[in-house]
Amino acid sequence: MVKKGTLLYGGKAKTVYKSERPGCLVMEFRDDITAFDGGKKAVMKGKGRYNCCVSAFFFQMLEEKGVPTHFIRMLDDHTLLVRALSMIPLEIIIRNIAAGSLVRNFPFTEGQKIDPPLVVIDLKDDSRHDPMLNDDLILALDIVTEEELRTIKEMALHINEIVQEFLSEKGIILVDFKLEFGRTEGGIVVGDEISMDSMRLWDANTRQSLDKDVYRFDKGDVIAVYREVARQITRGKCEV
Repeated sequence: MVKKGTLLYGGKAKTVYKSERPGCLVMEFRDDITAFDGGKKAVMKGKGRYNCCVSAFFFQMLEEKGVPTHFIRMLDDHTLLVRALSMIPLEIIIRNIAAGSLVRNFPFTEGQKIDPPLVVIDLKDDSRHDPMLNDDLILALDIVTEEELRTIKEMALHINEIVQEFLSEKGIILVDFKLEFGRTEGGIVVGDEISMDSMRLWDANTRQSLDKDVYRFDKGDVIAVYREVARQITRGKCEV
């Protein structure tokens, strides 16, 4: 069993620790849930477990498809062993359907299909409320090189194709989702998580929310939704 070491980072819903293994970290998914930039908070038993399970499943799937991630293995039902990365402070949002802030801030219609998918990049900075960036700003801030930016966008769109196709077979629409990336000696890899907290999902038949919007807008039983989505996604590979 890998032991948790020194606390490195405590986010809104995950905690990251050093581990006894060089170059490896322990990522713990907590039951905390937040919305509206932390303005709405709660603790919901089981939520961390479902997000951990789904993230592990997607990371394994991406690795099998040749997409490098920080995932090593699950340690238990709410903890992952991951490779240590030098995280890039960018949030890469792939939008397939117009919803959320895209509709609030721009003249899109809710549910409007976006083809080709839209790549939106925000600065990961809570103190500035994660402002949207363009390529010129990203390069001027020296966050990544031009080549790294191109790689990140290409990887994000490729991941979108993989995940979108998989979810479509489950009767789930991938409306949009957030990715984060980090650097290793080998190049750029996917980090953070891919879960119901970082994706906007709709039921293909009813268009009902299957993600954190259930909590944001009081649309029903959040844990029941997360449990069912985790069951559908993992195909029984994780005990939910």
